Amino acid sequence: MTLQYSFELLGTFFFAISGALAIRDHHNDLFGASFTGFVTAIGGGTLRDIMLGSYPLVWIGDIYFLYSILAGVLIAYLFFNFLLRLRKTFLLFDTLGISFFTILGVEKALSLGVRPEIAAIMGMFSAIMGGVIRDVLTNETPVLFRKEIYATACLMGAILYLVLLNFEISRNLNLVISSVMIIVIRLLAVKFKLALPGFRR
Repeated sequence: MTLQYSFELLGTFFFAISGALAIRDHHNDLFGASFTGFVTAIGGGTLRDIMLGSYPLVWIGDIYFLYSILAGVLIAYLFFNFLLRLRKTFLLFDTLGISFFTILGVEKALSLGVRPEIAAIMGMFSAIMGGVIRDVLTNETPVLFRKEIYATACLMGAILYLVLLNFEISRNLNLVISSVMIIVIRLLAVKFKLALPGFRR
């Protein structure tokens, strides 16, 4: 099993957990939580693949992605109250998910022959759209539109990956460094309430 494949399965797993936990303030049943976890896990990657014309979709072509989603939903179900008692658990799983999916989205786009600039956008898109769909389903303001740094962290990680790739850094090391950068930026942004300047003065 390659490091990239492991990251893909882990990202899917973490996003499924964050999606299932998102129903914490709603009266959704097990199916509702499972559906939210499923859509959160595959939403960004599915839209990316459709836009890039890559078929079959990843989760359709590989059954282990579905197993990762089921495992994430099961963990969220079995340890729901315990996970909710842990402060920032939801944030942690979401952050791990976006860090993995950003870099994998960049690699997927590059493998299909798109320009690096487009690959960076596709990486960001892969990471954030699952969370946006999750927030819409649970009637929350999508995290993309909140003040905290979210998509920007993904874009910066994607750019770092492309820069290190240009310097021929080991691919596995590049994956780790770029993913960790996204995690650090995201967590620091939340901790210190960092935000980009407002659009309206």
